[in-house]
Amino acid sequence: MAMDGWRVPGYTELRVLGAGGQGRVVLARHDATGAPAAIKYLIGDAAPRERFREEAGLLHRLRHPHIARLYGFVEHPGGAAIVMEAVDGASLKDVLARGGPLAPEAALTVLKGSLLGLAAAHGVGVVHRDYKPANVVVRADGLSKLIDFGIAVEAGAAGRSGTPVYMAPEQWRAEPASPATDVYAATCVFFECVTGRRPYEAGGQAELMERHLNAPVPSGELPPGLRPLVERGMAKDPWARPPGAAAFAAELERAASAAYGPDWEQRGVRVLAGAAAALAAAFPLAALGLAPSGGAAATGGTAAAGAGKGVLGLAASKTALAAAGAAVAVTAAGGAAYVVASSGHDRPPLKAVLASYRESTPALTTSGWIVQVKGGDPALARRINGALRAPVQARQERYRTSLKSSNAPPATASVKALPRLHGPRYVSARYDIGLQSTVLWHPTWSRSLTVNVDLRTGRPLTLAGMLTPEGTGAGGLRRLAGLLQKGATAGCMRERTPRLTTRALDGAEPALYAALDRTGLEVLVDEVALGSETACGQTTVRLAYADLQGLVRPEIVRAVS
Repeated sequence: MAMDGWRVPGYTELRVLGAGGQGRVVLARHDATGAPAAIKYLIGDAAPRERFREEAGLLHRLRHPHIARLYGFVEHPGGAAIVMEAVDGASLKDVLARGGPLAPEAALTVLKGSLLGLAAAHGVGVVHRDYKPANVVVRADGLSKLIDFGIAVEAGAAGRSGTPVYMAPEQWRAEPASPATDVYAATCVFFECVTGRRPYEAGGQAELMERHLNAPVPSGELPPGLRPLVERGMAKDPWARPPGAAAFAAELERAASAAYGPDWEQRGVRVLAGAAAALAAAFPLAALGLAPSGGAAATGGTAAAGAGKGVLGLAASKTALAAAGAAVAVTAAGGAAYVVASSGHDRPPLKAVLASYRESTPALTTSGWIVQVKGGDPALARRINGALRAPVQARQERYRTSLKSSNAPPATASVKALPRLHGPRYVSARYDIGLQSTVLWHPTWSRSLTVNVDLRTGRPLTLAGMLTPEGTGAGGLRRLAGLLQKGATAGCMRERTPRLTTRALDGAEPALYAALDRTGLEVLVDEVALGSETACGQTTVRLAYADLQGLVRPEIVRAVS
């Protein structure tokens, strides 16, 4: 669709704020109230529109002083657009370009605000994936706001989207995004704020990727009190970073107070406000005389509510009806509103997300990430989440029992979640669980598990439940064992075929775990439980559904393919 065509009705376009491959953003004024708003128009045909709809679905859940608010998502045969809060201020990119590096207190203030905003997003299962200076706006009062969640995803989704100079190693590898992905990018930007340059610079993309993947963190260029903070935030392994933006913000508070005193933030706000004020003439609202009385800092209040009411007014018109279903208008605090696409139900749809996990007892403290669901029927969501937690909790209980019987000192365990399937019928994941104990030290105590849950019933699905009657018979198990040996790229199975019985497929801790994905099964084989030497451990084998015909129930394959 050409952008010189359809416009969101009821708004007058004032100026273009930015344009890119996904769309263009304009500053507009609501005709009835005069309130300003930022409108992001989709560039392209119907195919990318689903992404726009998803972006609106993610953004409407976020209500936080450090995040620009969503007012509405509007679809029309002529196009689609998102109506957002117009934040009057200067981008952090412009602040750095104009004034150079920031004082450490000011850089810490920006990072803290961004981390608090990101923590709110992480709390609803959203990872930004493109945190960069251009996506942070600093107001005249020193408050910073995150904008443009244009490539935001549910935590656990994979892909390489992002800005290369700030992309985390897992993004370069197209691995699932997690809150730690945003922590890495925010730390890269913090480094740039303090030093005036990006942490890694290169002549080409391949060299840049190599540096993000393998080069040491250049913390020596920072003041000593900030080095541990940056080294943690930019750790190559996402599991070595703080477990989310909220945890990193707490670390920042301690480091900043130790290095710069208890009043570091007040000083940082003053410096940041001064840096932004130097660009006040270029603030989008001030430049057009739209900033309300009280200054640019007031743009998130009354004026924003007016813009929201304008979108709410669209809810009664045909232009606000989303193509995928009825439009739902919900009034928010202060009179602002949003319009989002839904399937016609009052509840948001069921979504699988990564969730932080921590459980502490005198014998064992376990922390990390697990897969959970949000939205949908609350009772069903509770059943699903209980089933998704159960394998981790069962393993914890085994650790605790063994630690107590061995009179071992307190130990810790880590949980790493690797999502495999996100619906619509099933959710599945792999959990890598590591035990750190001075007594139970052997590597076999660390174990990988899988979990599959039916999103319609909340019931778990084991490998035994995936197989046909033929698959659980003697002939089927021999065939499965042969496929496992053929597919093994490591482990003792390459030398001998495992002997399988139905007992290996089920139970509290079966010898075989399997995770569903779109193309096949990821099978974890406990070779020790099948009679091999302790050193053989656990082996991972991937089996394609095409090779499992007659063994896996066809209705399951149809549901996931």
